[in-house]
Amino acid sequence: MKPTLFILAAGMGSRYGGLKQLDGLGPNGETIMDYSVFDAMRAGFGKVVFVIRKDFEQDFREKVLSKYEGIIPTEVVFQSLDALPEGYTCPADRTKPWGTNHAVLMGKDAIKEPFAVINADDFYGRDAFEVIAKELSKEHDRKGDYCMVGFRVGNTMTENGSVARGVCSTKDGLLTSVVERTAISFDPEHKIVFTDENGKEQTLEPNTPVSMNLWGFTPDYFDYSEREFKKFLDKDLNTPKAEFFIPLCIDTLINSGEATVKVLDTDSRWFGVTYSADRPGVVAKFAELHENGEYPTPLFKK
Repeated sequence: MKPTLFILAAGMGSRYGGLKQLDGLGPNGETIMDYSVFDAMRAGFGKVVFVIRKDFEQDFREKVLSKYEGIIPTEVVFQSLDALPEGYTCPADRTKPWGTNHAVLMGKDAIKEPFAVINADDFYGRDAFEVIAKELSKEHDRKGDYCMVGFRVGNTMTENGSVARGVCSTKDGLLTSVVERTAISFDPEHKIVFTDENGKEQTLEPNTPVSMNLWGFTPDYFDYSEREFKKFLDKDLNTPKAEFFIPLCIDTLINSGEATVKVLDTDSRWFGVTYSADRPGVVAKFAELHENGEYPTPLFKK
């Protein structure tokens, strides 16, 4: 059974401005998502599911999905504030989405096979998709048998500001914890630093594994997520900015012994358009990858 690629594309792209998921960055107007789909296809994925907001469905179908017709099966699901379990009502003043793991939950009815979760606006690279496709294609005879690609933090930085990363701790190749750090940046000496919950500056070694939201799950993850989302809502339904992140759910499952997460290494170098100043460099990198023969021109041929 071929795995499915599940792309989280419901974000507003507020730091960059506009719907950066639809921004053409490749030499023929390719979006970052196009490269992810291409890399996933050649790694052995059989279907792509996108989670988006309903309000830009038309643009998305016209500018994105039309490229994949006749190339790979696609499906769209929607994330909305009122997509809550029975018995819960979204507070009237809630404007912030419920988070990445809520977005994952939107795929429950569309995905029945092992699947990888990625962000729409991150470039992960060919090797990252190959290592996770290989892992997802193995037999899974128990629940909670998951994986993630652990990028080396030094390969995921931007010179134009701070980034949010899930900093991972591992033991014997398995994830023991992942902590979301929302402001990792270079200091004046070009060391990689963040400020911890006690207000103290901490340094990260360049090879420290971090989550770029490239996770590998089996469908039982939806049931666990639904259960944990209800617990989250019981606690934080009326907390305007609280979000149900993937690492939050994963940490809970690891600590309860219900899941193990194998951390897969990759030498892929992430890049993305976190800030508008990132854009010219990303355009140049895609042009170079085409010139070097890493990607064909045009990317998709019907």
